[in-house]
Amino acid sequence: MWRTTEMSAARSAHTQLRVGRLVKAHGLKGALKLELYTDDPDGRFTAGAVFTLQVPESSPWHGKTVTVREFKWMNSHPVVFLEGIEDRTAAESIVRAILWLDHDDETARVEDDAWYDHQLVGLDVVRDGQVIGRITQVDHLPAQDLLTVRLGDGREVLVPFVKAIVPEVDAAGGRIVVTPPAGLFEDLPTDEDETEAVDASSEGTSGD
Repeated sequence: MWRTTEMSAARSAHTQLRVGRLVKAHGLKGALKLELYTDDPDGRFTAGAVFTLQVPESSPWHGKTVTVREFKWMNSHPVVFLEGIEDRTAAESIVRAILWLDHDDETARVEDDAWYDHQLVGLDVVRDGQVIGRITQVDHLPAQDLLTVRLGDGREVLVPFVKAIVPEVDAAGGRIVVTPPAGLFEDLPTDEDETEAVDASSEGTSGD
């Protein structure tokens, strides 16, 4: 799965790297299961590592940071303990938060399949060897990232930023390659369209 590195509005588009999401509380002592967005979790989640939180403004964690107390693997799942989160109730209050690491931290690096938003915006979108549009925006949702693509006819389409649909990203070459499912870039025929097509075919046949 491709990953992007969107920044909060208060920070430069060049300063933070998204490394994980807290998906659920684990046990009774404040542990949290992680969804990882990094190829080096053991290097990222070292004791003392500090992360900026991306949470809704209504969350009590909005505008705060968290510090790693311990990181471990439990039954093949990554689990993190954070300073100040000592029980399940506290852990549940921070579930779904996305963790960001300052990119100028001496341990930070960009993974091969992670991209900053500014590297993607402006790239041509190529389908079957033809340029069909250009990326104008990147949106970040808990499940996946979405690319806004402006097509040649002026329409805008949201494209899931996953390898099944975007198998190639060539930032240096100024393009991405897409293999979209049917209906993503064009309207699928409706039942009414199909009925009209059948009627037209019948009329043509009856005239012979």
